[in-house]
Amino acid sequence: MFFAPKEIKTETGESLVYNLHRTMVSKEFTFDAAHHLFNYEGKCKSLHGHTYHLQIAVSGYLDDRGMTYDFGDLKNIYKNHLEPYLDHRYLNESLPYMNTTAENMVFWIFQTTSKYLSEERELRLEYVRLYETPTAFAEFRREWLDD
Repeated sequence: MFFAPKEIKTETGESLVYNLHRTMVSKEFTFDAAHHLFNYEGKCKSLHGHTYHLQIAVSGYLDDRGMTYDFGDLKNIYKNHLEPYLDHRYLNESLPYMNTTAENMVFWIFQTTSKYLSEERELRLEYVRLYETPTAFAEFRREWLDD
């Protein structure tokens, strides 16, 4: 059951920021791609494909609208700088030379996304998680850059 609002709120001129702490937002994407693995003696040595599931998480302090990072801006980074290399591609040809394991790919995605993330409000890429199957993923986290 839905109720109609009694009134439509309007801005009062006061701050729209309620949360003063760092907050993380994440957006998820799906893409299909083919690859094969080098130096591997299993069935993945042969050409095969996956429907990958990608999560990209960004943290920062809220802007004057009360937003950490616009989900649309994260989508634009994916659409313009990641998707052309990932979706419906043969990854061994479209990515830089590497064994196209989820572990290598997730680091490339992290590096590429970082290049296009705005530096305002101390925004930082926290992690990238790449599912190769519904139950298997690789992840790269910002804090591991120092390891």
